[in-house]
Amino acid sequence: MGNKVIRVFEHQTLYYGRNYKTVSFTKNHFDALAKLNVLHDNKYFTLLHKGIKFSQYVGVIQIDDLTIEILPKADYTGVNNGEEGIWRDVLIDMLRITRKLKVNQVGQANVNKQNIHLLDIYFEWFLREVELLQRQGLVKKYYKETKNVTTLKGKLEFAGHIAKNLIHKERFYTTHQIYDKDHQLHQILNLALVIIENISKGSYLYAKCKKVQLDFPEVSSINCNASTFEKIKLNRKTKPYETALEIARLIILNYAPNISSGAERMLALLFDMNSLWEEYILVQLKKACIHKPYEIIGQQSKSFWGSMTIRPDILIKQGDTSKIVVDTKWKRMEGNRPSTDDLRQMYVYNEHWKSDTSILLYPGTKQEKLYSQSFKHPNHACGILKMNVLDNDGVLDGEIGEKIIMAFEEKRFL
Repeated sequence: MGNKVIRVFEHQTLYYGRNYKTVSFTKNHFDALAKLNVLHDNKYFTLLHKGIKFSQYVGVIQIDDLTIEILPKADYTGVNNGEEGIWRDVLIDMLRITRKLKVNQVGQANVNKQNIHLLDIYFEWFLREVELLQRQGLVKKYYKETKNVTTLKGKLEFAGHIAKNLIHKERFYTTHQIYDKDHQLHQILNLALVIIENISKGSYLYAKCKKVQLDFPEVSSINCNASTFEKIKLNRKTKPYETALEIARLIILNYAPNISSGAERMLALLFDMNSLWEEYILVQLKKACIHKPYEIIGQQSKSFWGSMTIRPDILIKQGDTSKIVVDTKWKRMEGNRPSTDDLRQMYVYNEHWKSDTSILLYPGTKQEKLYSQSFKHPNHACGILKMNVLDNDGVLDGEIGEKIIMAFEEKRFL
């Protein structure tokens, strides 16, 4: 992977024609990102005059030899020395804890290097998974093939045989079964290997990728889309392929070769921080309540109107009576004045789930006391809780679940 890196935080803006720490962001990069955004319904960025304003999506984008890292940030303060590294590690740890990334499969020593990017981590994880499959033995599968052969086997396709072999009497056009390694699973893995080979040229991963490819069987090319992966059915024999296929899906579906009028190769690995924050809090709350009398439920849906449903992020239950609805919001809020829409949403959650209290949970750089206020009618309340994302050592707080439960218990909501 190229060594040109631009690091930005969510909601920041890049303007083409400018240098960012000696790295140039050009109009070609801008055009490629603009077309990528169109492919994804304009959800990743906002296009400005000569600029791209990032949204709540964080991660990494590779355009030829330029890497753009988009990092989360939980406060309004400017960027100080070392902060980029801190929030990069926060992102990696959140992905690891929510099982979107297995850092331990890559090696913590590599992760700690500042020149290792998120794509590197996923690429190396994928290469290790393929190497593991190779050591275990790649599976063979039966599949049907229709073509000319020199011996009669399988089913003779009369129409095709007459059309193709009117002169060549020694050939047979048949549909027959083949049992080998040239099947869909290996074709998908091979496509992901080709993408990694193209993207990682010039990096330490290129040689490793070529080594894996040398030991990989020759297979047919394949065109993949989302439906290709949805139709895959794994059995007991192919179950070990599950992780490699999931990473391959991530790589293949986010790869956009020749997206602009030039020949830029692009791969974007982006995550919605709203979803990531929600999943991280859910995991931490479940961990904190293992030995407590609380049940943590994520994304419970209820019918709301016709076929429409409503679904709070997290529901905390104690027995059949005590319930707290938690709605996570990855956004910055000054004071204790949530938006009217958020308050209306909490009001409906309380009514629908028969909850006494709902909580809006925000990230912050310091923990603040839980603030709660009752709705005028009926008698239930909405609270605001801001939790420090970092612990005292400046790393992602692994005890945030315990601190949230403690805040609820101090207010006697539970």
